[in-house]
Amino acid sequence: MEFHYKVVYSKRKTLTITVERDRSVVVTAPQGTSPERIQRIVESRKLWLYEKTRHAQKYDPLPHPPGKELVSGESLLYLGRHYRIELVEGEGQIEFDQKFVVPRHLVGKPLVFRKWFIRRAREKILSLVSCRAKNLGVSFKQAKIGDSKYRWGSCTPNDNVIFNWRLIKAPMFVIDYVVVHELAHLIEQNHTPHFWNIVRAQIPNMEKAKAWLLKNGTLLEQDL
Repeated sequence: MEFHYKVVYSKRKTLTITVERDRSVVVTAPQGTSPERIQRIVESRKLWLYEKTRHAQKYDPLPHPPGKELVSGESLLYLGRHYRIELVEGEGQIEFDQKFVVPRHLVGKPLVFRKWFIRRAREKILSLVSCRAKNLGVSFKQAKIGDSKYRWGSCTPNDNVIFNWRLIKAPMFVIDYVVVHELAHLIEQNHTPHFWNIVRAQIPNMEKAKAWLLKNGTLLEQDL
């Protein structure tokens, strides 16, 4: 079986192979690595790639993902719970008090909600990143909130850590797991037993968090 893969060159000294949630294969290789060497390494990992690309946690995106409408009584997912939307008169902005209070003039403007989620992600996720980095004894250049289509988080070759804004819909124990997962890559680049030991030492309920993402990942993918 032949695998199609994308190659990304970096300043790191080791070559890594990643299978994204959409089952695509990305090879991150040191600058100057020949295509022939990359091909040989991919060939040597064929069995592993075959298993990974068929893992239940990898899924194809829904062809027509269900969305939310801004109507009273509808609910939105935030920090692992569904909260009701209540439409009100007025010209204000979205307010949250165990429900989403939404002025009617914002109906038809889903980007307003996306911006609200992104602001909350910056507040809650980025502060957690700083705290967890201290616990792990690692340093990063920048922590950012991004919009990667098939990753909850990433650790770049330049030691930046980036987290998908949609994560703010997940429970805090899941967000905590993803944050530690990416920061642990500053210690160990690959998903070796040592890597998982680092994550598990910080997140004893790691398997519970992974199971939650497996079950609810498609829900988080929705813009609303």
